[in-house]
Amino acid sequence: MRKIDSLLEEYGASHKNATNKKVHWICVPLIFWSVVALLYSIPNDSLTYFLGDGYYNNWAVVVLVLVLIYYITLSIPISFGMLAFAILCIAVARWADQFNFLPLWGIALIVFFLAWVGQFWGHKIEGKKPSFLKDLQFLLIGPAWLMHFIYKRLGIKY
Repeated sequence: MRKIDSLLEEYGASHKNATNKKVHWICVPLIFWSVVALLYSIPNDSLTYFLGDGYYNNWAVVVLVLVLIYYITLSIPISFGMLAFAILCIAVARWADQFNFLPLWGIALIVFFLAWVGQFWGHKIEGKKPSFLKDLQFLLIGPAWLMHFIYKRLGIKY
């Protein structure tokens, strides 16, 4: 069995309840986005020295490159889907950064907190602990788990 298959199977074992699954379809992407937005909010003065000025000169991109390398080691097709989602997250962060009522990091912290409340509520309904409490890599498997369902629905092998 491939590593991606065993990780998705292990992650899925604590995500059988229909309500918990629905919660995850909302909260996992929101948590992923909020982390991207928080990273995007970090001043990038030190990166300018290495990367120059530009759209991709921010900490979110640096961390996402490392995350995508991890996904590549698991599944090239999943990594393409996660790349597309990562680009969407950066675009939404750039858009949300234009609001004047709250800084991006403030919006991201609120989303992060509320999404985690949702996640823990879903697991309370499920009656099982979140997978990441066993192994932190499951924080990255959650988004891949959702992506694999999208791939299955589209008939794409992952």
